[in-house]
Amino acid sequence: MGQSSSQQATSEPYLAKPSGSCCLKGTIHEGESRGTWETITDVETYISKPTPEKANGNILLYFPDVWGMFPNGLLVMDAFADAGYLVLGLDYFRGDPVWKHRKDRHTQNLDFDYEAWKRKHTAFADVAVPKWVAAVKKNYGTSTTKFACVGYCFGAPYVCNELKGDTVTVGAFAHPAFLKEHHFADLKSKLFFLNPFSVLLIFYRASISLMFGS
Repeated sequence: MGQSSSQQATSEPYLAKPSGSCCLKGTIHEGESRGTWETITDVETYISKPTPEKANGNILLYFPDVWGMFPNGLLVMDAFADAGYLVLGLDYFRGDPVWKHRKDRHTQNLDFDYEAWKRKHTAFADVAVPKWVAAVKKNYGTSTTKFACVGYCFGAPYVCNELKGDTVTVGAFAHPAFLKEHHFADLKSKLFFLNPFSVLLIFYRASISLMFGS
């Protein structure tokens, strides 16, 4: 795996800055999630399964944005499952996403220290994600399983880190944050960047299906 963000020199410039105020805005999606929850390496994990007739035998790892396991993210994972993938997403915020520190969609609690929140959860995720990925591979993968990963905002560095290892075949991210030059060094697998004017699900489904040949 690549080095964690906490191990890098602070003087290295950001290519994609840490999550900012723009990351606290969002659109509420409608619908009910259908997945289940399981604890993997002491981290709560959302699992969305494809229907038997659509299942392609491959796994998609989901690294959420600062809103964490918000309905939007769960519905996106369900949509990936509809495309045939077993989808697993970890709550590396441990029940403490940013939305719990907001009065409403547009107003942040005055006593919320966003910078301290980012430091706290980045430190945990840097350690937790590699262990979680290894456990998912062991518990859910087979000799023929192909893995992909997708990250939003806060989750982008973990996509790059996984692309430096031997598990993931392809990765993609949207609205990335916390990215520095070292994240792009020594990538072994293909990385897809999202055009901000594209439709998220169409892009991800198309790119992952192209790589997997399905």
